[in-house]
Amino acid sequence: MTQDFREQVFGISSLQEFTALAMEIFRYQYEQNTVYHRYVVARGISPETVMFPEQIPFLPIELYKSHDIICGNIPPQAVFRSSGTTGSVRSRHPVTDLSIYRQSLVKGFERIYGSPANYQFLALMPNPEQAPDSSLVYMIQHLMDLSSSPENGFFLASPTGLYARLRQRRAKGMHVMLIGLSYALTDFASQFPGNYAPLTVVETGGMKGRKNEITRMELHSLLRPAFGVESIHSEYGMTEMLSQAWSTGTGSFETPPWMKVMIRESKDPLSYAKTGEKGGINIIDLANFNSCSFIATQDLGRMLADGRFEVLGRFDEAEVRGCSLMG
Repeated sequence: MTQDFREQVFGISSLQEFTALAMEIFRYQYEQNTVYHRYVVARGISPETVMFPEQIPFLPIELYKSHDIICGNIPPQAVFRSSGTTGSVRSRHPVTDLSIYRQSLVKGFERIYGSPANYQFLALMPNPEQAPDSSLVYMIQHLMDLSSSPENGFFLASPTGLYARLRQRRAKGMHVMLIGLSYALTDFASQFPGNYAPLTVVETGGMKGRKNEITRMELHSLLRPAFGVESIHSEYGMTEMLSQAWSTGTGSFETPPWMKVMIRESKDPLSYAKTGEKGGINIIDLANFNSCSFIATQDLGRMLADGRFEVLGRFDEAEVRGCSLMG
């Protein structure tokens, strides 16, 4: 059995609607997602005792490396996999309906940037042939498909081609967005620094295992003068999710109405940190209703008073506490 919550998810217009739907999806996933059901039972939690989203158990993201997290028994249309490093176990996310991912992406993008049709997209990441199971590459390819520009392209293997494309005259009314993995942006910036404005540069993370880790603030300080822009934007998403949060250069991320971030205390994953305090990032992604909408990530962050959040790094531990409950 599966249930299509799509109209409710993308129609959320208030916190009350979000809360009510989160509770409904929690109970649905408890019944229909075998792995999540086992995890909730192992935690000794009964759905009848869960009255608020803060009481919902969040599935440790590490379980996506060892289990198929899916509701019902519908064959997936795609299986997205994390990039990983050499020899590492990659997370996998079976997606039963790619149109939900596309809808979440476009509605979330439009809230921040307007129609993708008005953008030329240049990507510093592998192309779909090189990374056919990457959710990020799929995302960028879909934005390109919606773009009215014939000059979109993937340039990870051709930095000189990107340089030439950035130097071209832009079509009237067309915005140019360069979106790339952090390490690829830093490589390009060191080889071809210049003033490319007007240009929107979006980093998607991706330094881990490739170069020395630096903070997002350090990364942006390096990239701003190299591209001649006033700010660097950011995208926050992951293989295990179907939604994204965006930062327009402030260093803080905004979620769409169907997505919410909650910060758990670092030393007590069952309690929540106060506004402004550092802790682990828990994510509610209601668009992920055919998988698991409640994920405890390995990322560190903090909530801000205006409802946005910052990403501050990652936990040092190899696994999130709680995975051992699944055996």
